[in-house]
Amino acid sequence: MSRLGAARETSQLDRRLAALNSARELASGALPQEALDPVLQVLDRASSRRALSGDHTVVGFFGATGSGKSSLFNAVSGEEIATAAVRRPTTTEPLAGIWGVQGSEALLDWLEVRKRHAAGPVQGFADDGTGLILLDLPDFDSTRAANREIVQRMVGLVDVLVWVLDPQKYADAAVHDDFLAPLSSHGAVTIVVLNQIDRLPEHEVRPVLESLKDILARDGLGKIQVHAASAVLGTGVDKVRAVIRQAAVQRQAMSQRLAADVTQAAARLAEASGLSAGDPKAAGGGMAAGATSASKARLAGELAVAANVPLVVDAVARSYRLEATRRTGWPVTRWLARFRPDPLRRLNLRREGAKPELNRTSLPPAGAPERARTDAAVREFAEAASAGAPGPWRAAIRGAAREGSDRLPDAVDQAIVSTDLSAGRKSWWWGVFNTVQWLALVTALAGFAWLGVLAALGYLQLPVPEVPRVQGWPVPTVMIAGGVLLGIVLAIAARFIVGAAAASRSAVARKRLKAAVADVAERLVVAPVEREVSRLAKFTAALKAAAGR
Repeated sequence: MSRLGAARETSQLDRRLAALNSARELASGALPQEALDPVLQVLDRASSRRALSGDHTVVGFFGATGSGKSSLFNAVSGEEIATAAVRRPTTTEPLAGIWGVQGSEALLDWLEVRKRHAAGPVQGFADDGTGLILLDLPDFDSTRAANREIVQRMVGLVDVLVWVLDPQKYADAAVHDDFLAPLSSHGAVTIVVLNQIDRLPEHEVRPVLESLKDILARDGLGKIQVHAASAVLGTGVDKVRAVIRQAAVQRQAMSQRLAADVTQAAARLAEASGLSAGDPKAAGGGMAAGATSASKARLAGELAVAANVPLVVDAVARSYRLEATRRTGWPVTRWLARFRPDPLRRLNLRREGAKPELNRTSLPPAGAPERARTDAAVREFAEAASAGAPGPWRAAIRGAAREGSDRLPDAVDQAIVSTDLSAGRKSWWWGVFNTVQWLALVTALAGFAWLGVLAALGYLQLPVPEVPRVQGWPVPTVMIAGGVLLGIVLAIAARFIVGAAAASRSAVARKRLKAAVADVAERLVVAPVEREVSRLAKFTAALKAAAGR
């Protein structure tokens, strides 16, 4: 393998490992820890293995009791390194045959292999420059729990896995269900050897091999190398050597093994997420619908109703009408309006000088109907935003929406208090109407005073001056009638103007209050949901990159 190709493969593996780690971190909290721990183990193993000798290829021989695993190990090694027996297991701990001892110590320490043998050169197979480590491992079907634990650990550590099967137990579910099928993504670093073919009639060898290949295909390993051999006669041993030598010389096995581990971890993480193992974006859509403008508007609208915003808007209109009446009504009757309480003051929304962050409204406390409406609005929003997401992530998105629900009532109340309702703002026309009203009243009073003086002079039998007339009407009478009529007309006109101005001011208040409630909804519900939706998108992308797509 060229240096350029090796560098490219290393860079690609770096990216995939980084993507897998990102997917694991992003899934934290959304997926159970038992689904994330195996991923962390893969990352730790990859980091440790890459830090050790890259010039050595570790090949493990796995097999059941009586499969001739140790005999095949010796035949491939070219010398009697392992102790072989026909029926009872003799390998109780890993044994290493090493071609190229220098630099292998730390790697074997990591593998926890204590029994080590510096093997001599084998023509056409391996020498000190090959950098090859063959491991003879305990039988995977051993009754000793410690032996089985060693095998299970080594299955996750060696670079190349050689499975030694025999004609009698090649279809045993113990090896296929427990080991081969779970390693279906490791076909590039898996070799299956049907050993002891010398025990079969020659005409049965091919049918047995075909049967074995069919079973392996069902395990997801239809493309792996399958070889027939006899450790006793030496048949097929050269082919097994050639395959192992090729893996050692090319120096690709370690990277291929780690890449297969990443693929398997990504697939299992996808499965735990409810995504397709084949395509992380397939099952369940893989992508959440997210928050739309319509769903956010509906959420804010429902929260506004539950928080009695319509009541506040109505209070703004009534407060304006009351204040306008006090300032522009007919002076004779406007004082009666002072006995009517200001609706905004009753709601504690017109406290001049009070700090909004320390103030609270006097709105009716949220009862069961309001709480139910709030909960339903949040739930409906979360359901819409999580549509299309796989199961665990739907739960995470819904959970994010519920996290801020308990703080909504107080936050919305604070938002209402902090909203500028223009409660103390005067209208420009109030001063004009007020001035004219008082002039009309003064005019009418002056007319009454004039007539009163005339009446007093007549009562006292004093000369009564001639009263000027306008179109035949005495000026004092015209003044009284004109002043009263003008005051009434202004009062009526003011009512129409007040109604329109109150509607305008309440519309502004409604818009501001809804915006304030929407800001609260955005902060406590929408933003957490959108973070989870974004996290899912990043997780899916990272999982796809980790899977090598």
